[in-house]
Amino acid sequence: MSQEKSIEGIGGWLILVAIGIVVTPIRIVTLILTTYPEIFTSGIWDAITSKGSEAYSPMWASIILGELLINSGLLVVWLYMAYKFFTKSRDFPKWYIGIAVCSLTSIVADAYAIKLVLPNEPVFDPDTVKELMRSSVMVFIWVPYMLLSKRVKATFVKSNLDKEAQPTNASVA
Repeated sequence: MSQEKSIEGIGGWLILVAIGIVVTPIRIVTLILTTYPEIFTSGIWDAITSKGSEAYSPMWASIILGELLINSGLLVVWLYMAYKFFTKSRDFPKWYIGIAVCSLTSIVADAYAIKLVLPNEPVFDPDTVKELMRSSVMVFIWVPYMLLSKRVKATFVKSNLDKEAQPTNASVA
């Protein structure tokens, strides 16, 4: 058995990546469902977006809607990445690296945007620090793993052309 054959497949450290691939969309859905409905139904939205309100800032609407849009986009991308991962698509590592960098960047950008509205609050509250640490681990541990791992290179080898090259039932007749 060749060494490349023995390291291909979802095993080793890739099992931890697989867990993250499955858990992250669930975390995003939970975040969306527990955060945004309350903002829009409890009067918070009106308080922060109505001129004359003590909590008003012209930036709140953009920040909240931007967060909702980014989180919804991340959910779609993570679901697409799960497909790429479990079909062992050749471009999965590139997608993973891209989403890792984008996630880290969006957390930092969001923290500083909120700091503009709430200048007396710390830039990184405990929840933001937790998300920042999670994203930093993705970037500083898993990105190099995606780039250097022999298992990753041996596992993610399928391309869209591989699927097109396979005969279908219509062409076999």
